[in-house]
Amino acid sequence: MLASFKSSSSSSEDATTENPPPPPLCLASSSAATSAAHHLRRLLFTAADFVSQSNFSAAQNLLSILSSNSSPYGDSTERLVHLFTKALSVRINRQLQDPTAEGVATWTTNEMASSTVFTSSVCKEQFVFRTKNNNSDFDSCYYLWLNQLTPFIRFGHLTANQAILDATEANGNGALHILDLDISQGLQWPPLMQALAERSSNPNNPPPSLRITGCGRDVTVLNRTGDRLTRFANSLGLQFQFHTLVIAEEDIAGLLLQIRFLALSAVQGETITVNCVHFLHRLLSDDGDMVGHFLSAIKSLNPRIVTMAEREANHGDHSFLNRFSEAVDHYVAIFDSLEATLPPNSRERLTLEQRWFGQEIFDVVAAEAAERKQRYRRFEIWEEVMKRFGFVNVPIGSFAFSQAKLLLRLHYPSEGYNLQFLNNSLFLGWQNRLLFSVSSWK
Repeated sequence: MLASFKSSSSSSEDATTENPPPPPLCLASSSAATSAAHHLRRLLFTAADFVSQSNFSAAQNLLSILSSNSSPYGDSTERLVHLFTKALSVRINRQLQDPTAEGVATWTTNEMASSTVFTSSVCKEQFVFRTKNNNSDFDSCYYLWLNQLTPFIRFGHLTANQAILDATEANGNGALHILDLDISQGLQWPPLMQALAERSSNPNNPPPSLRITGCGRDVTVLNRTGDRLTRFANSLGLQFQFHTLVIAEEDIAGLLLQIRFLALSAVQGETITVNCVHFLHRLLSDDGDMVGHFLSAIKSLNPRIVTMAEREANHGDHSFLNRFSEAVDHYVAIFDSLEATLPPNSRERLTLEQRWFGQEIFDVVAAEAAERKQRYRRFEIWEEVMKRFGFVNVPIGSFAFSQAKLLLRLHYPSEGYNLQFLNNSLFLGWQNRLLFSVSSWK
């Protein structure tokens, strides 16, 4: 952390004198990192306030100072400020270029490349080429890193799996059908498949058959996932079927039709479960009620259990400043947890921060209206929505808590992570900030 802040002149020649940026604060060496981090965040919020008022000259002055005093290689605060500064700069540039534009769907290839750390110019050229031609390879790589380096994905998967196992235990050896709304690489399912295979210790009493319908946007990824899961099921002697359900990102109506078709073609005696891990927030929008239509369609399946995992954040606020403040608080906890559990020179952590979380920050800060995808809502909002459409909360069991506790102790041994039972659901947090929730419904 910097003990003092370097002043940087603004690139704008017409900076307003009515709202000049505060001068950089020179901190004594004894002030240490806490005061420096607080000052950086204060400057960041002031810059965001200027942006919200369309006072772009004053905002650019502050962003120039912030850019000089932040870095993707610094401590967690400097790395976070670096990303928010870039996102605010993009928001300003795009509003100046087209003040009537509602937002931006994705970080462009050049913007992604400029915020990604490369070991050589050749790596950067390969990144730009591959991103333009097939971004899913990179998304898959980052997703695997996120699963390996943080407990966030594993926590959701293991807790949801246990809820499914608990809900279907009375089903015995009957057929089980899981509808996974975002299966990705299918990392969630091998532990559940193994648990199902071990349910029956009698060789004359085979384990239940399992059918997974995996949803996704990339048919190639879905087919690879199905092949991997099929091979794993064969190694366990588990009777298994995998079906792909390709849904375009914006084709929610197509997804609803497919779900209703599943309801009409349900196999007699088959127990249906629906897995919505990090999915429902994608249905939120400024207009319409796609969540309501989706939940009504899910209800028509008469599922034994619906599992849901979501971020504990409020990134769906219409107010830019409210959204910005909430995002900073959320990602401060995320970045602090990464710094505490990964070495300072971890290139994987650096890439995750710049590319995975950087894309999320960019979406919250620089995008507006329909183009904004990161619309996370806290559990109490989801609880109200689920109950409104006739779902009842099924308590997460104590074994799921013990399992999550073991996950943290074995793989992410930091005292900063904590688990809480609230409203029959399980929450993962860092220090005093809740980050993720898992709940189950019927």
